[in-house]
Amino acid sequence: MTGAMTTSGPTRRALLLAAALLATAAPRATAAPAADPYDTLRRRWLDIALGTGYDPAAEPYASRLARLGALARDFRATMAPAPGSLWPGHPFDPPTGITLGYGRLWTMAQAYLQPGTGCTGDDALLADVLRGLDHLAATVYNPGTTRYGNWWEWQIGSPRLLMDLTAALYDHLGPDRVAAACAAVGHFVPDSTLTDYSGTSTGANRVDLCRSVALRGVLGRSGDRLALARDALSPVFPYVTRGDGLYADGSFVQHTWVAYSGTYGQVLLDGLGRLFALLAGSPWEVTDPARQNVLDSVEHAYAPLIHDGLVMDCVNGRAISRGCQEGDDPHLMRSDHHHGQALIAAVALLADGARQEERARWYGRIKGWIERDTVTPLLTAGQFGVADLARLHAVARSPVPALAEPLGHRLFPAMDRAVHRRPRFTAALAMASARIAHYECGNGENPRGWHTGSGMLSWWPAGRGDQYTDWYWPTVDWYRLPGTTVSTRRLADRAGGEWGAARPDTTWVGGTTDGTYAAVGQHLKGVDSTLQARKSWFFLDDAVVCLGAGITCADGVPVETVVDNRNLGEGGTRALTRGPGWAHLEDHGGWLVPCGGELRTRCEDRTGSWSAINASGTAERRTRRWATLWLDHGTDPAGADYVYAVLPGAPRHEVEARAADRHWLRLLANDAHCQAVAVPGLGLTAANFWTAGTVGELTVSAGASVLVRRRGRTATLCVSEPPRTGGALEIVWDRPVCSVLRAGEGVEILSSLGRLRLRVTPGMACATHECVVALR
Repeated sequence: MTGAMTTSGPTRRALLLAAALLATAAPRATAAPAADPYDTLRRRWLDIALGTGYDPAAEPYASRLARLGALARDFRATMAPAPGSLWPGHPFDPPTGITLGYGRLWTMAQAYLQPGTGCTGDDALLADVLRGLDHLAATVYNPGTTRYGNWWEWQIGSPRLLMDLTAALYDHLGPDRVAAACAAVGHFVPDSTLTDYSGTSTGANRVDLCRSVALRGVLGRSGDRLALARDALSPVFPYVTRGDGLYADGSFVQHTWVAYSGTYGQVLLDGLGRLFALLAGSPWEVTDPARQNVLDSVEHAYAPLIHDGLVMDCVNGRAISRGCQEGDDPHLMRSDHHHGQALIAAVALLADGARQEERARWYGRIKGWIERDTVTPLLTAGQFGVADLARLHAVARSPVPALAEPLGHRLFPAMDRAVHRRPRFTAALAMASARIAHYECGNGENPRGWHTGSGMLSWWPAGRGDQYTDWYWPTVDWYRLPGTTVSTRRLADRAGGEWGAARPDTTWVGGTTDGTYAAVGQHLKGVDSTLQARKSWFFLDDAVVCLGAGITCADGVPVETVVDNRNLGEGGTRALTRGPGWAHLEDHGGWLVPCGGELRTRCEDRTGSWSAINASGTAERRTRRWATLWLDHGTDPAGADYVYAVLPGAPRHEVEARAADRHWLRLLANDAHCQAVAVPGLGLTAANFWTAGTVGELTVSAGASVLVRRRGRTATLCVSEPPRTGGALEIVWDRPVCSVLRAGEGVEILSSLGRLRLRVTPGMACATHECVVALR
């Protein structure tokens, strides 16, 4: 068990009724008998890509189509084929000049094909699209060219768009152009790309490759190639235990070392949704039973990471730095909400391949996200074309009741992430280990993300989904990310290396949970630094208790723990007030420092641009106001520690009352051997043992994370082994028990007379193992 979340809202009976209505209102698409299956599939692909069932004269479609037409006319007016480019200022040399060319031609083609664009059916526009396609084919994207620069451009970005263009304009291209397009894709994406599941042909990348090969099969009328693309999806479906892919605990990893549910995970779901829908009912339908893992992942792996329409930046990798890019549609902002809405649209697309009851639940989730995303309303989001908008509006009109966010705690041990949801707030924790990088940079993106895996604790009070959306990353102090302990030594851009190379050699990272509360810990080693620390987070009902110990560094600079760093927006005026052992920020929440230590605070304006953190970012500069709270451990600390608590969403009077209450929290240990707390009001004891040892009534034989929760006459013990040695653990709880009510998998009862003694065989996945006992 890695943690569970519970959902309040409609009953199962209500969802079943809605599923029945969906079955009649929106039946699953199946292929109608056709003399030519390839033409059937090509038309179906265009329905998926261009959309169906919407009124082009109604909003939001009318304005979206008009904008598409205006953009197409701009591209047409500026297109100027030259030996090394198709548009001035965008050469075919790296990083993505070829893909940009195909992307603009795709915009022009859509404006030609779609109704209501102002250039629908414009023969002159079509002629320019064909001229652009011919130029790219003649000068660069053809079998006579040897690939150079970024592999992605040649094998994913360009062929994906070229196949879409060829499918859309098939009747206008003629057989020679169609054959040339298929030959170019065959050259850069040969069949051998799909025969070995390794390198760049894994996870979301594999799905993208299969998408291009499948379309090549449709357009080239090759059943063998369609079968190859279908069968090459199968390695994506099983759970993995290392490297790229989906894990049984809900983690999703890409580039071997990076938590990537939000961006690469979205690409995987979107691509699979398109291919499942394309091939449904055809001779090449995807029937591998393991595809159910992907369908299960919607609720198990992705929904816990979506909050009020955004996807948490701790699973967005280097995409956090994209924001506003040069040449972007001015309506577009590549924020956490942008990535979250793309993921939600992928779920809506994938729903066509789900069972009716699954589809009803997913629709309920989507409707809930639609209702709660007040930052960038999802049904008019600027990134969507009419196809995605039509699917999302169909969900919004469905009879399914909206679902609330799931409450509880979820651990994602395989990607060193944790998510905590309570009625008042949602929080996310990002860590790093020998398995997961501190951060990813590459292709000129995210060069300063050094400390995003150093225990960054993000949180959102209920109803406030804009904290990390509004120019957060260009204006934040990258040395003061919330929750992190850092050496203030100045780091070079891309310090630690690109593509996930910045990995510490630590293994004790993880935790345990009963599905409501959790104990999570990180043995921290800094990026290009001598810094080491033991950090623990104890996730409670209305607070997160944060402990640090063994903080040691010899960099010759101060070391800080950043209690928080809140984005107050442009000219923000939220009042930061302080009292003895506490601080409070209006409309955000409060912080406690219950064991002493000077809490330092600062409010300041910070100015930045996206171009400073992304080579493709806009140079526009904006200013945001920041409220920063931190603890200073001094220069070159040796064994420093800290204790503080975060109370997200708490009003000032509650923060003051909690600061005055000396009994709500007991600190049991805070050193390099163990960090532990007790919360009497919750009947909770939680401990992270860095080594074998004893604290209070608990003794462990090796490093472990332990949580004990007493409720009336029963108690639940939850245990995991974050170091993941796989060796057996012995745990003693020095309490008399009446009987053992349940022992989970891997738990052996050695004794329950006088005190409870367990042996846990933990495996290698940092799973939580439970034992439930009756107390005397």
